[in-house]
Order: sequence, then C-alpha cells, then structure tokens
Amino acid sequence: MSEKYPALDSHQTELYSEVPASCLPIVYSPMYNITFMGLEKLHPFDAGKWGKVIHFLKEEQFITDETIVPAREASEADLLVVHTTRYLNRLKWSLVVATITEIPPVLFLPNFLVQRKVLKPLRTQTGGTIMAGKLAMERGWAINVGGGFHHCSSDKGGGFCAYADITLAIKFLFERVEGVARATIIDLDAHQGNGHERDFLEDRRVYIMDVYNRHIYPGDGYAKRAIKRKVELDWGTEDMEYLQKVELHTEGALNEVRPDIIIYNAGTDILDGDPLGGLAISPQGIVKRDEIIFRAACRRGIPILMVTSGGYQKKTARIIADSILNLRRQGLIGGEASEEAGPSHVSLMMSKSMSSEATFSGI
Repeated sequence: MSEKYPALDSHQTELYSEVPASCLPIVYSPMYNITFMGLEKLHPFDAGKWGKVIHFLKEEQFITDETIVPAREASEADLLVVHTTRYLNRLKWSLVVATITEIPPVLFLPNFLVQRKVLKPLRTQTGGTIMAGKLAMERGWAINVGGGFHHCSSDKGGGFCAYADITLAIKFLFERVEGVARATIIDLDAHQGNGHERDFLEDRRVYIMDVYNRHIYPGDGYAKRAIKRKVELDWGTEDMEYLQKVELHTEGALNEVRPDIIIYNAGTDILDGDPLGGLAISPQGIVKRDEIIFRAACRRGIPILMVTSGGYQKKTARIIADSILNLRRQGLIGGEASEEAGPSHVSLMMSKSMSSEATFSGI
C-alpha cells in the first residue's frame, strides 16, 4: 500500500472507543476553539463558533455536558492513515501553518506554541470527525460540531484546513467498519471541496457531489475531475434557486449510487453577507437545506455524518444551532430517525423544468 494510505491495522487508535448509549452522537470538545493573544481575530473565521453552538444547544436543553461525546485528538498514527510523513513534518514550520491558516503573524511564533494553540484544536476537530463516522454507522446519524476541513488533502493544506478530516473519516470506515464499501460526500460549503476531491480522484468507492460558488477560491480544475455531480453557482444565488438545486441533485446523487454512509459538509458560508462565500442564502434557507439532506438520508435509511465547515459571520453559530434543533423537531435526529420521513416542502416548489438543469460532470 502507498505512503498515502498505509495499512490501518498497523496502529491502535483511541478514536474508535465505545461510547455510552446515554450519549447523543454529537461530538465536541472545548479544545476546538482557537484563542491566543487575539491572533485568531486576524482571520474572518470565527474561531470560537463551535463553543457557541454548544452553548445555544444547552440553552435549549437539547444537550448537556454528560450527553455530548467528548472529541479526542487525532494522533500522529491516526493522521498517517492519510497524510504523508513529509506533509506532517512541514507543519512543524510556523511559516507553513501561517500560510495554511491565512494568519500571517503565526509565522513569528515558536512552533511549540503553534502546535498547542492552533494545530492541536484542529487535530481535535479531526479526531471528532473520525469518531463521528463510527457513531453515524452505529446510531444512524452523527454531528461533529467542528471539522469539515475540505481544502486539505493528503499532502497539502490551505484555506484554514490543516488536516484532511473528511478523507480520514472515510478511510477509517472503509478499513475498520464492516459493511462500509461506498461513501457519498455532499459538500454544500460555498467553496469547492478540493482537498477530499484530490484524495479520492481515483477511488470509485467515493461519490462526490459539490455545490459551490464558481467564482471564488480555490478554483481547482484538477480536483474538479473527481466530482460526480457538480453544481456551480453564480454570485448572489438566493434561496429559491439554491434549495431547488440542492434537492434536485441530492435526490439524483442518492438515486444514482446508494452509499453506505453520507458525509455532509454543511458550511454556513453560503449565508447572505458572508465576506468569503459570495452567495445570498437566508438563515431560514440554511435550516431548510440541512433538513433536505437529512430527510433524503433518513428516507433511504442511509447513515449520515454532518460536519460544520466554513462560516465567517458571528451569527453563523446561532444558525447552526437552530438547524440542529430543527432536525430534532422534524424527527430526523435525537432518536431513531424514521425511514418514513416525508418529502420536504421544497419538492412542492420545484417545477418540471428543473429536471433539465442537471449539471453534473460527464455531461
């Protein structure tokens, strides 16, 4: 086996430990949040949003500290399942981390501080995604309140993504969980998910659907070859068009190939006013989008893992929490998700002409 994907049975991992039945499959750690001398404020990303999501969910009495699954940090051996040794060694240079996280002053920090204050939180979120993959297979659904580092591949980081958590979660499942032979990534962050696309370019077991603003970072033409269902959006796309396309292509993707698990990259940088996303989706549109994806998975009885990915406004934490609470109200999470979940209201809005708009790769 190549250095890119070494044999998984060669190392012991703490990420697949048993989780008490009393816990909900919601993974989080206070270690997710990045705070160090205000440096995190130099990037538009709200580096404390994950803790805020948890705070809102506690306020609504959906979760407590006792019912959250505490995320564990991914070890070097865990990371080497996908990442090359050369890439992990490069992260020992503060300049490299400054470039990946887009926080220039990081290059002036001693690397031990960069490891502790920047990379350890990202490694913990990465561990959380891997843990949530196993939980989704056991419980039918799981949410990592962090993760979704979809610009990172096995040997290259970028766009605030230092570890390839989506690739890692899928590789762990393929090798460690019986019955997982196919995975579908539904990437609805505003940016193209070029990291996992590069990692799975030659892997027919992974089906990728990606809906993104065609005009923004990363514009990775090479990685686009891995996308089986590509939906490129224009500046300022609004709710009606967006939700119609999401539902049409989600149904199409899951009808084309039935996976054993869905990895849903639920970026909130599609929100109107986001400084990087360039789209114009309302908070209600984001909540409805997430409902569409979970309902499609639920109706088919396919386990789903959600990660929260990008979102660059202070209000995104509240929207993520509201969306999770809506999924509970709809009966899509929080207990045994029903395979009888009915169609979302968006399908009622869809015109027959939409069927001619399918724009996935290969056509």
